[in-house]
Amino acid sequence: MAQGHRRRRHQGPVTVTSDFRVTLLGTGTPIPRPDRFGPSTLIEAGSHTVLIDAGRGAAMRLFQLGIPIGRIDALLLTHFHSDHTVGIPDLWLTGWLSSHFGNRRRPFNVIGPVGTARLMHHLEAAYAHDIEIRIEDERLAREHVAVKVEEFGEDGVVYQAGDLRVIAFTVDHGDAIKPAYGFHIEYQGRVAVISGDTRYNMNLLRYGQGADLLVHEVAMAPPELLGQADIRRIINHHTSPQEAGRVFAQTRPKLAAFTHLVMLASQTVMAPTIEALIAATREIYEGPLEVGEDLMSFEIGESVTVRRPQI
Repeated sequence: MAQGHRRRRHQGPVTVTSDFRVTLLGTGTPIPRPDRFGPSTLIEAGSHTVLIDAGRGAAMRLFQLGIPIGRIDALLLTHFHSDHTVGIPDLWLTGWLSSHFGNRRRPFNVIGPVGTARLMHHLEAAYAHDIEIRIEDERLAREHVAVKVEEFGEDGVVYQAGDLRVIAFTVDHGDAIKPAYGFHIEYQGRVAVISGDTRYNMNLLRYGQGADLLVHEVAMAPPELLGQADIRRIINHHTSPQEAGRVFAQTRPKLAAFTHLVMLASQTVMAPTIEALIAATREIYEGPLEVGEDLMSFEIGESVTVRRPQI
């Protein structure tokens, strides 16, 4: 929506909806594509609203949904790669503004791996001058721009509010990229799992077993680029379509969905198509599958209903 603050419309019937919803705010990569913003996933569970990661444009996608940025209860981080964190200052500071799209009335709550406090400390230092100006000039409350940080260093419950419970679990994003986590999200007997950035690993199989919705990253490159060292390095940090198919086949979710589509290309070689991605996954997995798009949402009840974006 170009203007206003209404919730967007979806395709399909909307008379009966679940109050457990997962929305892909950004399904992209570090590439600044306008159709695929940076990785970020919105969790709505009853009155609770949580974000997982804050890639480029997360605040803009919330605005498109009609969700005040200041309403977010907590931001959970999977790891510290910049494409998952560059949106943090926007969420933090725009959510503080006294407007219909901000108006936060509590500290900014960030939950992440060990190292999150350091990240937020330096962001506070970077924006200290702006914060002081706005407090003096706009009379904004200092306590509403304060940052509350909780860190975790092992698998376990990291967030709980009412019937919503979030469990962090270790994943494998490569030997040099630690810490890295996924999230197992429970609400009223339903389960959504967000893989985070990962290679195929047994811990994900454990926490993804029997989920209603399993949202998984994926990476793919044209065969003619696989001989390049930089391409191989990226691919080796992620999950191939065939490996993701193994994950889906072994965990048997009601619905599997791809996000964070790392579809590699060069100036002369085109990226793999979505059709090629699906075909490669289907070599292993024949179950329900969606390729995520920005603002695609999943309503989780007795079944999982997909709502496609209409912007």
